[in-house]
Parts: sequence; C-alpha cells; structure tokens
Amino acid sequence: MTTFNDPELKHTLNQSPETNDEHSGSLITVLIAVGANLIIAIAKTVAAFITGSASMIAEAAHSWADAGNGTLLIVAEKKSVKPADKSHPLGYGKESYVWSMIAAFGVFTAGSIVSIYTGIKEWNATESETNYTIAFIVLAVAFVLEGFSLIQAYRQSKKHGEALDISALGYVVDTSNPTLRGVFFEDLAAVIGLVVAAAAMGMHAYTGEAYWDALGSIIVGLLLGVVAIFLISRNRDFLVGYRVTDRMHEYVLSELLNHPDIDSVSYLHLEWVGPKKIFMVAAVDIAGNQKEEHVAQKFEEIENLFRDNPVFQEAILTLSAPNADILKLEDI
Repeated sequence: MTTFNDPELKHTLNQSPETNDEHSGSLITVLIAVGANLIIAIAKTVAAFITGSASMIAEAAHSWADAGNGTLLIVAEKKSVKPADKSHPLGYGKESYVWSMIAAFGVFTAGSIVSIYTGIKEWNATESETNYTIAFIVLAVAFVLEGFSLIQAYRQSKKHGEALDISALGYVVDTSNPTLRGVFFEDLAAVIGLVVAAAAMGMHAYTGEAYWDALGSIIVGLLLGVVAIFLISRNRDFLVGYRVTDRMHEYVLSELLNHPDIDSVSYLHLEWVGPKKIFMVAAVDIAGNQKEEHVAQKFEEIENLFRDNPVFQEAILTLSAPNADILKLEDI
C-alpha cells in the first residue's frame, strides 16, 4: 500500500497537521505585514510631507503599495482554498497566483514607477534647509517593524525548508505558496529600501547636494521593480503549468512502482494547480492479465489512494500503450 512515509517529503506531501499550519502561518505572516505597512505608510507620509524628501516620498509610496498588495494576498489566500466544483474540477488554487500577480504588478506601478519618477523630478531640485530628524526616526521605527515582519516570514520559510533539507531562501523561491514568497521578498525589499533611503538622506544632509536624496528614490524604485518582475515571473510559471521538482517526481514514481497492483509506469505528469495542490496523470500497466472491469476497479482504488492525500487535487490513471517505453527511477 502507498503510505507516503518518506520523512522529508512527508511535509511536502501534507501528511501531517503542518498542512493547515502552513496555510494559517501564511495568513498570519501576511496579516502582520499588512498591519506593519499601514502604520509605517502613515508615518512615512507625514515625514515626507514635513521634510519634502524624495527618498521619503518613495518610501511612503512603497509602504502604501505593500499595504495594498498585502490585502490582495489575503484575498488570494481566501479564494485559493475554495473546493472544486463542476465549473472548476481542479479547484481554485490558481486564484492564488492570479491575485499574487496583481499584487506584484501593484508593487511595480505604485511603488517602482512613483519612486523613479520622484527621483528624476527632484534630481535638480533647489537646495533648501531640511531637518531630517523626524524622517530618520520614522525610518528607524519602520526598520524595526519591517524587520519583525521579515523575521516572521523567514522563520516560517526556515521551518518548512528544514523539512525538505533546503535553505529558507531556496524554499521561498521554489515553494508553490505565492503568499509567503510575496511577503518575504516585499519585506526584504522594504528593509533594503529603508537602508538606502537613510543613506541617501544622510548624504544629502552631509554634502548639501539634493541629488543624493533623489538618487535614493531612484534606487528604491529600481529595487522594487526587480522584486516585482521576479514575483510576476514566478506567478506566471505556476499559472501556465509548473511541474514539480525532480525529487518529488521520483518519489511519486517510486510510490506507483511499489504498489503491488502496478507492474510498470510509462507516463507520469505532475503539475502544480495551486498552493500545495498537485494534478497527477499516469499511464501504468496493471499486474496480471485482469479483466477490464477489474482493471477499472484497481484504477479507482489507486486513484483514491492519492486523492485521500491533501496535496493531490486530482489523480487519474490510464493504461500504458502497448510497447510503451517504461519509466525508471534512474531516468529522472
């Protein structure tokens, strides 16, 4: 019987309460991020109004964009868990990638473009006396809040990455969970952006040259653009059909080959159709010379074995074509 007992892939295949933990953990992570960004956005806006700093204006735009994006990520979390129905037999998991892509595009438009435009506009601004004290205080508080949110995302990523023997960053990049990826990289960009903004305003105050402040705004904008393009690309990967890792492919193939009723496997397709949701199609040769109705019954039993595992949204088996090439574990 297929039991999915591999100690490392057990986590990935959702055979423990950690399945719900990851979903709730992602929601908690994004809620923390939204709350922090709202507070920070208000404070940065006030500081930007008082100081007129281009870098602070860019940071304010960044935080408002992140707060809006966080809201979209919450929508993504909620919509993606809707159960399958007649109109969507493979479920609504890809809703998560749609809303996450919209959120990533929001970073580019509301954050990157505004920041770059502000920097260019203020590049040759007339020098004026500016007290950046309030701005530095706001940036310091924002750094603490953004850092806390980033640590929360990092801890969640590290926890799940350790179960797969990969780094936290590796897990964030490869995970089928776009909410965690979005929060992690937005928080990382926010922390780096705060350092850039502080340095730019510090150089402006030290040298008296306004272009330093404008340069900080442009750098923040470019940083947001890079993050947005990366997130859009990853969400696109999963929307158009993203296959599982070779390691998981090998593991599922081994589970099929180890089943007592399966002689061989000639085809195996494993595709992500949502966060932690896989669509499986396999062509197999049933052991023995069984009648058609018995083969159909065996197929149903094996399919249900996979369907009972929460990570499989759907599992479909079909008979291998005569003389079809046989899949072997070493071929993967």
